[in-house]
Amino acid sequence: MLGLSRMQLLAMAGPGVAMLLLFFIAPLAVVVTSAFSDGGHAFSGVFADPVFWRGLRGTLLLSLTSSSVSLVVGFLVALYIARLGENFRTALMFFISLPLTFSGLIVAYGFILVFGRAGFVTLLLAEVGIDPALFAGFIYSPIGLAFAYSYYLIPRVILLLLPVFVNFDTRQLLAAEGMGATHWKAVRDILIPQVIPSAAAALCLVAAVALGAYGTALALVGTQLNILPLLIYSKISETGADFPSAAALSLLLLAMCSLVMGAGEAFASSRES
Repeated sequence: MLGLSRMQLLAMAGPGVAMLLLFFIAPLAVVVTSAFSDGGHAFSGVFADPVFWRGLRGTLLLSLTSSSVSLVVGFLVALYIARLGENFRTALMFFISLPLTFSGLIVAYGFILVFGRAGFVTLLLAEVGIDPALFAGFIYSPIGLAFAYSYYLIPRVILLLLPVFVNFDTRQLLAAEGMGATHWKAVRDILIPQVIPSAAAALCLVAAVALGAYGTALALVGTQLNILPLLIYSKISETGADFPSAAALSLLLLAMCSLVMGAGEAFASSRES
């Protein structure tokens, strides 16, 4: 390859391999060791705990809600942006991508400053008679948490779907309409089937992100909401130090995220082949 020797190729791959070993393989090995340190009894204890099953239901519901909303909004925004000029589209994508640079804590505090009891929007709505306490309670609820998650999930959907819409040949729609199909029928029968693989991959990606999100949930609702990331936190916080159970929960959450991501990739590959 380009006249490079095997040693040169290994040297070029070395930093990437070192990063993989230090920041993925080694931490994962520690977690696996901790999870099985008591002979695997941590897993049986987790499965026997009703709190785990409630947390699993809450996690799946939160992930499904936030990812579905993000997919619908991201789909429509990407479709609109694809019709804009290239320069304006590039500038707009810069601002759309900004939420991806913020940590979960910053996102949570931003929502508190805007929608909290003394938030900007809350105080404006108070001027027209809406109870600030009632309105502010929304952001600290599971629905409010899903709303906050969508803030940084929607840009991910847009980034994945925008290239599909930009590269889509609109002459296919014009040809279908020229043959008597309505605009919406042409979109349904031609555009949608071509976008479905990428949309499925985007849905699974943001669902996996929502499954493991931690900082935003902790800052907004603390440990009042029973979801798996916060349940892991409670196992190793100041009020508890059950490391085998926390490690077992972490592996289960990792397996869930990997399964969701794998399902999305498998579906996309099967539809594209």
